[in-house]
Amino acid sequence: MTTLDHLIATHGYWVLALGCLLEGETMLLLAGFAVHRGLLEPWPVLAVAASAGFAGDQIFFWLGRRHGPAVLARWPAAAAQVERVERLLLRWHAWVIVFVRFAYGLRAAGPVIIGMTPLPAWRFAAFNALGAVLWAGLVGAAGWWFGRAAQALVGDIHHAEGWLLLVLAAALAAGWLWRRLRRAG
Repeated sequence: MTTLDHLIATHGYWVLALGCLLEGETMLLLAGFAVHRGLLEPWPVLAVAASAGFAGDQIFFWLGRRHGPAVLARWPAAAAQVERVERLLLRWHAWVIVFVRFAYGLRAAGPVIIGMTPLPAWRFAAFNALGAVLWAGLVGAAGWWFGRAAQALVGDIHHAEGWLLLVLAAALAAGWLWRRLRRAG
C-alpha cells in the first residue's frame, strides 16, 4: 500500500466528516473515488457524509434561527439570496430543504435563511435528513463513477492514482475558485 493509500485508508473517514460538515462536495467526490479504489468502504462513506452534511445544515439552520439578521449583515452574499429562498419555499414548501444543498449559491446560505422563517425545526430536520442521504449517495456515486471511468480510460490506474486524484482535486478547486471570482465580480 502506498503512502497516499495508507493516509486515505487511515484518515479518510474523519477527513470526510470534517469536509462534509463544512462544505462537502469535493471531499465526498474524492471519497467516492477512494471507495472505487477499495481504500474506503461504501456504507461508512455514505453514513459519514450524510451525518456530517445533516449536522452542518442543522448548525446553519440554528445559526439562522438564533442570529439570522446578524449573520446576514456579515454575509452579504447570503443576504442577497433571501428573496430567492423565500420564493422557493412558497412554491415548493419543505422540499426546498431537500434540494437546497444541490443549488448553486445556496448550500450554506439556504439553511441560514430557512432558519429565519417560521418553519418548524422538526420539519427542517426531517427534510434535511432526507436531503443529506440523497446528496451523500449521489455525490459519492459520482466520485465512484469518476474512478470507474478513469480506470476504463487509463486501464490499471494504480500507477496513475496520485496524478488522477491531483487532477480531480485541481479541477474541483479551479471550479470553486472560478465560482467565487464570478460571484465577487
